[in-house]
This record gives sequence, structure tokens and C-alpha cells, in this order.
Amino acid sequence: MKTLVIGTRGSQLALAQSRLILESLKQIHPFINFEIKIIKTTGDKFLNQSFDKMEGKGFFVKEIEEALLNMEIDLAVHSMKDLPTEEAKGLKVVAVTEREDPRDVLVSSEDYWLATLPRGAVIGTSSVRRKAQLLNYRPDLKFKPVRGNVNTRLRKMKEGEVDAIILAYSGLKRLSLEKEIREVIPMEVCMPAVGQGALGIQVRTDDEEINRITYSLNHYPTERAIAAERAMLKYLGGGCHVPVGAYGALKSTEVSLWGVVASTDGKFFLRDVLSGPISDAAFIGRHLARRLLKKGAEKYMGTKQSEC
Repeated sequence: MKTLVIGTRGSQLALAQSRLILESLKQIHPFINFEIKIIKTTGDKFLNQSFDKMEGKGFFVKEIEEALLNMEIDLAVHSMKDLPTEEAKGLKVVAVTEREDPRDVLVSSEDYWLATLPRGAVIGTSSVRRKAQLLNYRPDLKFKPVRGNVNTRLRKMKEGEVDAIILAYSGLKRLSLEKEIREVIPMEVCMPAVGQGALGIQVRTDDEEINRITYSLNHYPTERAIAAERAMLKYLGGGCHVPVGAYGALKSTEVSLWGVVASTDGKFFLRDVLSGPISDAAFIGRHLARRLLKKGAEKYMGTKQSEC
């Protein structure tokens, strides 16, 4: 029986996500054996350091991509939000899975919602996107960087380091931790990261057999929506260091793309939306980025072009 090796990070969430892909592939290809190989990435090695203090890009994917290019693994599973918009030479994302709920959530030891948190409450997050948007909503809030895997962040919150933390709904659901959620934050308050909630399967461009095997998991509506989001982010030149959020949604033959750019202090907050044919997803993303830049986003994009 042929064996294919899936490369992934070693966090509980990354492993849970890779197992989802493995089980889906086994159902479609029962005569192929799939194995998981854990690869430690730069992001895993510096879990206590905020991304805005780090240079470079692809903190959670670089080493996995190198293993793929070196033929140490046959395919890689990534969170789409972690993938740089510039694809590595010789590699491609052949399939994007159906998206889980992309929204962010509030987790608190007390029964607080975002609106009912005490004045000056401390929120744990290392995301400039989340911090900027929540400051726009509630300028009184304080923020403290909190890194580590999901369970580490939950532990730090429960030990009183912060009053609440912000996490992705999709991650908590995949870890069966939905009970921890106090509030699902509306997109009107906090727009998700580009690609949040979806998984990408990356393969070598010239490996036709693996391309064919893995493409069976591609969810076209999600792939098109995220193509629009990633085109917007690429045109803006944003990444981990810039407060940019986006969400693409398909309805019938159209894709609607919402985009947000904010200053790090939340005082500047720009939102726009653009719709068009699904076939023009990338064009819609670029066009929305141009509109945001013309409306004043350019001065807040910063000089660092890193992507996580």
C-alpha cells in the first residue's frame, strides 16, 4: 500500500487539523496509507515573542515548506491565515477546505461579554489586527501579548494574567473547546484575519499524482472567497505587523469582500465592501485594496511587509 506523509506543526490544534485532513483523504482514497510528520517551525521556537518584534515571513510555514521541497513529506497542511500571499517557488496550495466559522471569540473566566468587561480590563492577544479593532470599539481596554498554544493561553487567562483572551472560533471548535466561549464577536466589531477558519493543502507543483489525490478536498466557494481576501492583502502589502482584516462570502455567482484597515491605536478605522463575479475574485480583492488605499489606508500600512 502506498504511503503519503503529511507535514504539520506539532501543536494540538495543528495536529487536530491534520487529522481532519488525513481522515478525509482516507475516505476518498482507502488504498493509500497516510502518516503525519511533525515539523517544528520558527513560530513554534519563539512562542514567547510577539510577531511585531520579529522580521521575516512565514513564521509557521517556512520549515514545513522546506521539508516539502526536500521531499521529506508529500503534502503539508496549513491554516490559510498563516500562509504568506507570495507562494514559495515550486509549491502551490492545491486545495482549500470548507471554511469553519471565521469569527473571533471572547473567552473570560467571568461571565463577561466584550461590552460588559470592566473599564480598563486587560485583554490577552498578540494580534495587532484584534487589538486595533477592539480599541476602536472600546478605547478604554488594555492589552497584553499572550503567545503559546490554545491551552496555554486559556491557562494564562484562568490564572489571572489577563481578564479575557481573544481566540479564533474555528480553533476552539476543532479542539472541542466551544464551552470556553463567552461571546462570538460580530464582524462589525472585529473582522477576521485573511483566510481564518480554512485549511490549505500544499503540494509540490510538479507532483501530478499528489495534486490529483489532494485536489479532491478543495471546496470551491471557500477557495474563491479566500482568493479575494489574499489578493486584497497582497496588494496592500500587509501581514502580521499591520491591522488588516477581511472576509469574503459567496452568494450564487457573486463574491462579496469586506475589508478593514486600522491604525494600531484604533483611532483610524476604515471599512469597505465590494462585490462581483466569482471568476473575478482576485480582481475584486485588488480593487478593494486600491479603494482602501485611496481612502487613507496607505499611511497606516507601515514599512514592514512581513507575513506570518
